[in-house]
Amino acid sequence: MGAADRLSDLLDEVASGRRVPYLGAGVAAMAGGDQPASPEALCAAIEARVRAPKRAAGNLWSVAQYVEGRRFRRTLDAIVQEAFAARPEPGPLHRWIAQVRPPLVVDAWYDGALLDAAGAEGKGDWGLVQGVSRHGEWSEIWTRAYDAAGNLIGEEPDPTWQMLIYKPHGLIREGHAYLISDNDYVEVLTEIDIQSPIPEEVQARRTGRPFLFLGCRFDDQMLRTFARQIAKRSAPGHAAVIEGMLTRMETRFLEELGIERLDLPLAGLAEALATTA
Repeated sequence: MGAADRLSDLLDEVASGRRVPYLGAGVAAMAGGDQPASPEALCAAIEARVRAPKRAAGNLWSVAQYVEGRRFRRTLDAIVQEAFAARPEPGPLHRWIAQVRPPLVVDAWYDGALLDAAGAEGKGDWGLVQGVSRHGEWSEIWTRAYDAAGNLIGEEPDPTWQMLIYKPHGLIREGHAYLISDNDYVEVLTEIDIQSPIPEEVQARRTGRPFLFLGCRFDDQMLRTFARQIAKRSAPGHAAVIEGMLTRMETRFLEELGIERLDLPLAGLAEALATTA
């Protein structure tokens, strides 16, 4: 079986609810628009406003921490909110997922295109649960959940939702929270191995289902850690669409998790989606 046919089969499994799609920043890049669509692009947008020291330059989490520490959180918030102010139209993968509505979608970038696509379907039986920073929080909180209308319903999602969108790094949009600086992540990374920051409903819906990683790169330790822990205790048989050369750490990560790699351009998804029921 060729890689393109294999991708079509994997997407069929997503559509039938047997496999969990895990979307990285590359999916936002495929959709186009003026928002940053990679950690490097968002880091560059921040560094264009605040010059970071050489030891931090080029690393999103470290640059965000530098700005937060030297210019305060409100300055960092203003920069990233401006970077994500444009709201480009959802891409073909966003629209397709909103139509087939699998039980669980992990959306590991900061944009809201998938939410816009789901909202455009006009169905109310879905919702969002997102990671939140504890910056300025007095309670021990990891997540907040919102229904399809955007109403905050609490810390945990509704188990009756047909589709649950999980944004572990949060959402950069007015009225929402996100994790981006080293300080944001320190407590999460301390607890994530025992799964405390991952909502129980996410853990329940991943059970018995392998993942399909789309638009993800694993050349950053933070991204590998989150992917590893979110996929923990799910079913074996993960797959990823990653074109071109892999770094040494990416190769090791794919081997560690037993991820089947399809060396295909993400743009080829459009053709695969056309043949998917």
